[in-house]
Amino acid sequence: MRTLSRRTFLQASAAAGGGLLIGFRLPLPASQAPAGDFFPNAFVRMDRDGRVTLIMHKVEMGQGTYTAMSMLLAEELEVGLDQVHLEHAPPDDARYAEPLFGVQETGGSTSVRGNWEPLRRAGAAARTMLVTAAAQAWNVDPSACRAANGAVVHGASGRTLAYGALVDRAARLPRPRDVPLKPPPEWKLIGTSAKRLDTPEKVDGTAQFGIDVRLPGMTVAAVAACPVFGGTLASLDDSKAKAIDGVRQVVRLEDAVAVIASDTWTAKRGLAALDVRWNEGPNATLSTADVVSQLAAASQNQGVVARKHGDVATAMAGATRTVEAVYELPFLAHATMEPINCTVHVGPDGCDIWVGTQVPTFTQTAAAKAAGLAKSRVRVHNHLLGGGFGRRLEVDFVIQAVKIAKQVPGPVKVMWSREEDIQHDMYRPYYYDRIAAGLDARGMPVAWTHRVTGSSIMARVVSQLFPKTLRVMRAAGPRQLIATIRGLDTDAVEGAAEPPYALPNIRVEYVRQEPPGIPTAFWRGVGPTHSIFVVESFIDELAAAAQRDPFEYRRALLDGSPRAKAVLELAAERAGWDSALPAGGGKGRGISLLHAFGSYIAQVAEVVVSKQGDVRVQRVVCAVDCGTTVNPEIVRAQMESGIVFGITAVLWGEITIKNGRVEQHNFHDYRMLRMQETPRIEVHLVPSTEAPGGVGEPGTSAIMPAVANAIFAATGKRIRRLPVKDQLRTA
Repeated sequence: MRTLSRRTFLQASAAAGGGLLIGFRLPLPASQAPAGDFFPNAFVRMDRDGRVTLIMHKVEMGQGTYTAMSMLLAEELEVGLDQVHLEHAPPDDARYAEPLFGVQETGGSTSVRGNWEPLRRAGAAARTMLVTAAAQAWNVDPSACRAANGAVVHGASGRTLAYGALVDRAARLPRPRDVPLKPPPEWKLIGTSAKRLDTPEKVDGTAQFGIDVRLPGMTVAAVAACPVFGGTLASLDDSKAKAIDGVRQVVRLEDAVAVIASDTWTAKRGLAALDVRWNEGPNATLSTADVVSQLAAASQNQGVVARKHGDVATAMAGATRTVEAVYELPFLAHATMEPINCTVHVGPDGCDIWVGTQVPTFTQTAAAKAAGLAKSRVRVHNHLLGGGFGRRLEVDFVIQAVKIAKQVPGPVKVMWSREEDIQHDMYRPYYYDRIAAGLDARGMPVAWTHRVTGSSIMARVVSQLFPKTLRVMRAAGPRQLIATIRGLDTDAVEGAAEPPYALPNIRVEYVRQEPPGIPTAFWRGVGPTHSIFVVESFIDELAAAAQRDPFEYRRALLDGSPRAKAVLELAAERAGWDSALPAGGGKGRGISLLHAFGSYIAQVAEVVVSKQGDVRVQRVVCAVDCGTTVNPEIVRAQMESGIVFGITAVLWGEITIKNGRVEQHNFHDYRMLRMQETPRIEVHLVPSTEAPGGVGEPGTSAIMPAVANAIFAATGKRIRRLPVKDQLRTA
């Protein structure tokens, strides 16, 4: 059975729920188009001065989307990158749905690969109309004309018309449905390391994030939610808070309180002055140990089959040797640099929201429900995101902000402290994996079983956000999608169900086990952050059992996957895999391989482990085949960013629960990799003509097993539970 990725699932889900519309074929309604502008499709607007505006349906959260999207459009429109201006798209799934998801969102490493054709076709359509308009003005055949540098040129006569002069005529032309795209030899921008468009404003401080919103008459809300999962507000004495100069009011919600004040510091002081009592509810004694115990028990049960090939039972019974292991990966917080915030004004004519969100249409829908308004009366003003990593795919904080704003006159900015952010996040699930392999006489795998146990993010997302789709699929959806609804979380097994290795007999299962009251959500890399760690760590274990070199062992299993084999060989070569590490004890090299998000990545990590058990990652070599590369520097930056994110997780990342509460508070106990601890990172790109793959997330997933395998090489200790911290400590 071929498993479905969460991306394929959501794409098909949207189709089952009423059709998937590609934005570049949908012009903006005439009532919304500024007078005198050329609006050939939902992505492009051009005025009589020739100014090109890209209606940006993606959000920029540091990943380079603004630049890469603009490059795709500018390439086909035949304008310079500096001529493209950006404007956030309004919430509109019909026009701006991500083709790979079916909804308007930014996530899943889909921006370039999902819009690789749509945005180029949007530019090509506009270019075609402008060329036609010029040809009509000159009374010549369009084939005798070409576009270049924001103008149309007639080759025979040398006449030129700037785009701005053609806007009125082009706006009256029919919109072409099928337009040819430029062949790769004619590309001027795609494949170049163009400078990031968002850098100047971020450097000079003029960039506007959600937290930067300032409105006339705006107040600020500091929030405290019940510290216990599932708890509620019992009683509140706010007399001391209200006595503080500048405190305007105190708002009570079912599970939280908010102090409204003239400024942030006053709101925080007022919050600290509250005397709050909580009903801690059924999870008041919950601990991490309880969660792990429940997962371990559930993992003994047979799960929903994600992948089945061959006769695993017979092959395992006939194996020369079997190897078994249990791997555990903890809850993780997103800890975005910009803490959670949302500014809301609920007025007589509707609701306005200023926020940085990865999901504008979900935000609009959730806010409308919370405010008791029609969606059309909710206006979402999107901003730059100071980090997303999946946290801003959620709308819990938007709902809370709207509920607060309904009780506050005028606009109010709701801000969470760092402590509130970490202790009331929606966490990467805790995973508990059982994995086993049967080896032949040469130590090569003849049987492979992998049972993933954890909570189902997909089940929550589908039930909350796709209720109509869910009903359609239950009634008459495709067989594989119905199987997903009946218990298979396709995200949880991504990277586990389709490993790149030649495994003649394989069975992968998923067991759903929800932690009591603890909300789980997508986290940068999502399912592969755990599955790649487990698979690549276990492959290393098999290599050790076979007394084979880990690189050679992997390579021997990759004859059926040439792209995976190529990145593995490149990473090993550039890392000097066969060379000795510098003299000194406690050093080791580890390797890993990833195929996920449409990309192939191999990484080699070099670590040194001190006598006290402290781990330092000194060097990382990363080989990437992400298909056609739009901007090589953005790909390198994303690999470096993902590697830093992943090293943080493998060494220190852990959210623990005690008495129903998150024990971590801030960066002093939810540790981040620091600048002086960052290793030397080398990124090598494989030239490719394949369609683009994703790069925002896979670097995070690939580095984690590489580091763990390097620790084994250095110390002989196998890391089967993350994070590494304290596991190597000596007395």
